[in-house]
Amino acid sequence: MKKHTWYVTFELPWRGTAVRSRRSRSTQTFETEMEARNFARAKFDEGLVVTAGTIIPHLPRRAIPSGNIPSWLDEGQQQDSGNAAESADPQSRKIE
Repeated sequence: MKKHTWYVTFELPWRGTAVRSRRSRSTQTFETEMEARNFARAKFDEGLVVTAGTIIPHLPRRAIPSGNIPSWLDEGQQQDSGNAAESADPQSRKIE
């Protein structure tokens, strides 16, 4: 069994004509932060309200409220592009 350490919760789109003030939410779990971030990005791009975080007892604990999701997603893009730039061409770090 794989150990999931991250979760992403998102608001389900409103369906039907029921007069309910309560919103439905769904949660999915992931093994890595990158998987969680990719899923959260897809749901956020659909216009859904998204929150994320680590599953207790995973340390360090991290909770990303819906207001911080855009910066968390940007943080992931910067890390991904930074790693790609470092590994793309080792000779580019040559000192002249």
